[in-house]
Amino acid sequence: MSVYEYVLTQKDFVHKNDLNYPFEERGLQFGDGIYEVIRVYKGRYYLIEEHVERLFRSAEAVKIKMPFTKQDFYHQLDELLQKNKIDTDAKVYLQITRGSAPRDHAFPLSTEANLYAYVQDLPRKEDLMREGVSTITQPDVRWDWCYIKSLNLLPNVIAKQEASEAGCFEAILHKDGEVTECSSSNAYLVKDGKVYTHPAKKNILHGCVRMKVEQFCKEEGIPFIEESFRVEDIQFADELFLSSSTAEVMPIIEVDGKKVKEGRPGPVTRKIQEKYEKDAKIGEEASIFAK
Repeated sequence: MSVYEYVLTQKDFVHKNDLNYPFEERGLQFGDGIYEVIRVYKGRYYLIEEHVERLFRSAEAVKIKMPFTKQDFYHQLDELLQKNKIDTDAKVYLQITRGSAPRDHAFPLSTEANLYAYVQDLPRKEDLMREGVSTITQPDVRWDWCYIKSLNLLPNVIAKQEASEAGCFEAILHKDGEVTECSSSNAYLVKDGKVYTHPAKKNILHGCVRMKVEQFCKEEGIPFIEESFRVEDIQFADELFLSSSTAEVMPIIEVDGKKVKEGRPGPVTRKIQEKYEKDAKIGEEASIFAK
């Protein structure tokens, strides 16, 4: 999955082969930066406003001075798709670091932020969304400010790798048995027609798709309850699913080798998946769940 030719930086659009930063770059040395992943369907952004808003919230939380206004950035991101002639399903990865400066924990206030944003093709995971995925549980050892979408992702990486080595799609994270979220997605439990998920506090990422799941539930009269559930509650769940910009709304049919209910996606998850397709305008011709 190669990167398209043109990359957006804080200065201009450059060819990907010409992109380089000094070795004294705070993102490399300290993980001193923030990022976003924005979904693109048929050359159109989905939830771009929500992602840009969260990016600016993260920047404010870690005191990074943004090198552009929100409105300017919207135009730059649009131009990024245009320059690369994107008309397929893709994703845009972007990150902003505090900048380049001599290594010191205390950061210089005058440093100019470094930015890059690039595009990669990303087909929908249609088979997985239809059939569901397997997961494992892992202790949540991340820091307490997960609402900031920072570059400090090593605990997430290790948890995801544990899942991969177990032949699973994701790792469900928990602190002392209380489920927080997954390594790169939000987690939900369905019981008696109600959707339960961890409250949007500082110890989880406030997912852009998570906000849409809440909206979809309200539109369909499905109770959306921001109340954490425990690992031991999973065995009694009617359904389980996760959400993220790259996984959309993904059914979980197995956890730690044990089936969730009957081991297939349930009706509440299906309804939210269908709502997602309509909202993103990707199910206009035929829903993948009708196949």
